[in-house]
Parts: sequence; structure tokens; C-alpha cells
Amino acid sequence: MRICRTLDNRTCLIEGNEIVDVTGALRALPSCSYPFPRHDKLIADLDRLRPLFNEQLRTGARSNLDGLALTAPVANPGKIVAAPVNYRKHLEEARSDIGISFGNQVAEIKQVGLFLKATSSVVGVSEGIMLRHADRRTDHEIELAVVIGTEADRVHRDDALQHVAGYCIGLDITLRGPEERSLRKSVDTYTVLGPWLVTADEIGDPSELELSLLVNGKQRQKASTAHLIMPIPELIEFASSYYTLFPGDVLLTGTPEGVGPVVAGDVISASISRIGTMTVGVGTA
Repeated sequence: MRICRTLDNRTCLIEGNEIVDVTGALRALPSCSYPFPRHDKLIADLDRLRPLFNEQLRTGARSNLDGLALTAPVANPGKIVAAPVNYRKHLEEARSDIGISFGNQVAEIKQVGLFLKATSSVVGVSEGIMLRHADRRTDHEIELAVVIGTEADRVHRDDALQHVAGYCIGLDITLRGPEERSLRKSVDTYTVLGPWLVTADEIGDPSELELSLLVNGKQRQKASTAHLIMPIPELIEFASSYYTLFPGDVLLTGTPEGVGPVVAGDVISASISRIGTMTVGVGTA
């Protein structure tokens, strides 16, 4: 199942090049009142919604996907957990390129750990990236984004994938400089998620997904999740050993080699096999 959200706050399913609006099915979500839950309600109740979604997919009116303006497929992620330097060749390029490391020591993921990005940095494919501090280098980083489906607290890696709702493409946009990662990567629009959420049952084993990123039609990044230093089940185990993961939390799994700068006017095309492709424009805030 492929679930997307539009800029006018409609929830839709995608089949081929067609969409079906299933927003009405969200009335089945349990009502809540203040204080509101810290997780995403749709993701938490996806199993309850699936039969309703499938019925509307069979009987609902269809329209063409082309030109549809999309926002991030997860409306309310409680936190964005990110894995730094989780590909060996990216670790090597970060250590050799002072424009990436900015003179900081670049340690392996098992030494440096994970970091958090502000949820206010999340946008969708149609909203685009709006650069701040344009006098400084800002880089693209394509990553597989894992969306947590059920609460995960100190889970073992053998059980980790049972807690995954689905996957989408992530762009972890990075302002280079001496500051902490979480500051430089939490700028508004610097976490692009999309173009839709593909449920875990459609992906199956996420350990051999192909990633590709082009800027203005030229290849910059190309790799496979098979090359992750810390694979996805181990990442979930690692993250959940420090903090509970809730439905809708997003785990950015790391970027491969080939990161490079983007400037206003650039167009990024990011693809992950079994998920799709998203084209994102770059502007200036």
C-alpha cells in the first residue's frame, strides 16, 4: 500500500499512476483530546484503517497522480532519529574532505551514536528546500527513511522490523559548519520525506534497496542499503535502547558517498527501488 498526503491535507492511496482519496476513512480513527498523543494517529491505527482503505481502493473514484502537490506522508512524527556516517565510503569521504568535516573529527557511527532532527524541519516533495545561510555550503544527502509503526522500547534486532510501518525517501539536507549536527540539519525544510509511504509488506527485506540521487540531471549518489555499516534492524535496536520509538517516528538510516553542495535553482531527483522517485526544487528562504 502506498499512502500519500496532499498539500490541502487529503490522504490518498496510489496505485500505478492513479490516486484514490481515502480521507473519509480517517473518521474511523479514535477521537482524542488535549493533551494530544505524542505519536502519529494514522500510523498508530494503520491496521484498523487498512480494510477501509482497501475498500475505497476498490470502489472509490480515481484521478491522475500527475501534478498532484504532495506534503510529507507522515503528518505528526514525534521525533526524527538520524544515523550519521553509516556508509563506509561516506565515512572515508567525510574524513578526507574538510568541506564536509569542517575540521571536526569524524568518528564511526558506533562511536558517535545517533542524533535528533527537529520535526519542524519536515516537508514534502512539493514544498521544496529553502536554503538559509546561503553563504555557507549546504549539501544533499539521500537516505532510506524508516517509519515506526508500533511502540519499540529496547527491542532486539531480530524483532525490530516487526515495529516498522513502512518506508519513504528521505533527504537529510545539511548546512556545513562547526556547530553540532542537530542544529545544522534542523533548519526549516531540511528534512524532505516522500513522495509517499510504502507499507512494510510491499518492501519486504529492506537490506538491498538501491539509492540514487541526481542534481540537475547529473548523478551524485548511487549505492545500496546492503552497504550500511549498521543495518536497519540493528539501528532500531540501537535507537530503542536509548529512547522509546513511537508510531510515526522516523529513522533516517544514513547517506552513502557522493554528497555535495546544492544552490538555489537546483533540482534534486532522488530514487529508491521499490519506493519510487521524488523531484525536489531548491530555493532560498
